[in-house]
Amino acid sequence: MLHALRVFAWGLLIVVVAAVALSTAGVKLPGLTQRALPLASVIGGPFELAATTGGIVSNESLKGKPLAVFFGYTFCPDVCPTTLLDLSTVIKQLGTEADRMNYLFVSVDPGRDTMEQIKLYLSSFDPHIVGATGTEAQIADMARKFRAIYEKVATKDGYTINHTATTYLMDARGQFYGTLAYQENAGVVVAKLKRLIAGT
Repeated sequence: MLHALRVFAWGLLIVVVAAVALSTAGVKLPGLTQRALPLASVIGGPFELAATTGGIVSNESLKGKPLAVFFGYTFCPDVCPTTLLDLSTVIKQLGTEADRMNYLFVSVDPGRDTMEQIKLYLSSFDPHIVGATGTEAQIADMARKFRAIYEKVATKDGYTINHTATTYLMDARGQFYGTLAYQENAGVVVAKLKRLIAGT
């Protein structure tokens, strides 16, 4: 129960932080789950990480297709596997349209999440989902640009990580489009992603 409350709090915090940032920037915010073109300077930005597909994945290499990006870690007990399973279900429902998007899982646990560990973890989910990792500095820089928050918490067995449960959506130009909430209704998500793919 405590873990669920922490997840909710972190998810709520990211929405509040983004809303405050946008308000300060003078951007009218109709809702983070709706398209708002001026947000590129507020959420998102240049990044470069190592990818499970081999080579480097970056904001530039992903341009040309919309992107769904989620920050998590492979030892996550509930939020991460649930989110990736939900995303896998949605990808299947999109059919051939799924190929018109990129899907990225960014590990915020470089100390334990080796490339092989991430590959093994993602083998349980839809193959469209690509894993990415980097140095602590690279990951922290990308998370900061996306307004994603994560925090290592010590436990008697080692540590866990509290993190934002939001999935970020970027359009084909690399600009912020909106978000997917944790366990958002699949039908709503499919409709949202179809609009993103269509560029509307």
